[in-house]
Amino acid sequence: MTDLDLSFTLNGKPVRLHVRPDARLLDVLRYDCGCTGTKEGCGEGECGACTVLLDGLPVNSCLVPAFQVAGRSVETVEAVAPEVTGPLNRTGTAQCGACSPGIVVMTRWLREHPEVLQDATLRQFMSGNLCRCTGYDSVISGVASVLDPKETAGGEGTSA
Repeated sequence: MTDLDLSFTLNGKPVRLHVRPDARLLDVLRYDCGCTGTKEGCGEGECGACTVLLDGLPVNSCLVPAFQVAGRSVETVEAVAPEVTGPLNRTGTAQCGACSPGIVVMTRWLREHPEVLQDATLRQFMSGNLCRCTGYDSVISGVASVLDPKETAGGEGTSA
């Protein structure tokens, strides 16, 4: 297989790489770009651990062929974490850390797009980010505290 030239913006900086035509975005981010915060959980798009923002929209990077990001913008947990990890850590959201990168990216996206919670509760919306440790109460509480620092409820309403 002949490698492909791939140019895109990663966390605000231009990147140019040679990648295999069958490479997944997840692998390019981790192994070629050193963005190891993006984790592989299931490799099937079910767990949300590999969530990144592609042109501002959340995607499971394990499902995105790398060639599809040519000329586009990718943001990983490394770029968005400083904005949301403090409040999430204060609520005890993370335990083992396997789901944390995807939750951090989704929390940042939700902060910028609160309108999506008009038709779903926070718990329903975050169901695409699987957590095997917390039982979700601390995750929902932590995300709610980032979205609305005055919100302390457990998360069944539209703002939590």
